[in-house]
Amino acid sequence: MSDANDADRRKFLIDGIRVAGVVSAGVLGGFLAGRRGQAGETRWQIDPDKCVGCGNCATHCVLDESAVKCVQCFDMCGFCNRCTGYYTLDGLDSRDTAAEDLLCPTEAIIRTFVEGKAGQNFYEYTIDTNACIGCAMCVKGCALMNGSLYLQVMHDRCVNCNECAIAIACPSDAFVNPTSEKPYRLKRVAEGVIRQKAGKKDTAAQLLIDQVQSSE
Repeated sequence: MSDANDADRRKFLIDGIRVAGVVSAGVLGGFLAGRRGQAGETRWQIDPDKCVGCGNCATHCVLDESAVKCVQCFDMCGFCNRCTGYYTLDGLDSRDTAAEDLLCPTEAIIRTFVEGKAGQNFYEYTIDTNACIGCAMCVKGCALMNGSLYLQVMHDRCVNCNECAIAIACPSDAFVNPTSEKPYRLKRVAEGVIRQKAGKKDTAAQLLIDQVQSSE
């Protein structure tokens, strides 16, 4: 993609579809739930820089429906037509939205056309957290490109067990115990991108970084 098109796309993303799009609505809901805890309390969380997308989050949670969900860091997303977190490898070529060509087994990723520029189409990928099972298939697929999809423990769903069953099963020690004031973890590379775009601390994006600590 040319520098000019890339600049247009960045401006569109900044001005357009998500002022509060650092994280999905599910993360924001979880954040508010996390804030209800007293100072000093901790919450189970996933460090996205350590997560390897093993799939244990979907199967080892004590809840019938895992408290772990995929989230999207829009500031890192390329809004690609051929998204490796959305399509299977076969689907990348056909770009068909039939179920067999989609990577997510529950069709929890919603693909929405944003705009066409210079012969290229751009799409927004959002997560239906009610449909997501935390299997990390999209996370592993997205890692082949920019890694904007990653897993987080949703604190409006998590029962905050003394000993998290998923943390025990995690092969990469990705589970951590941040305080309830900042219960979400951002990818290190995303934090730099978001801070640069936010510009100053009183912007909506910067507030999300300081409070959610960080989803990207």
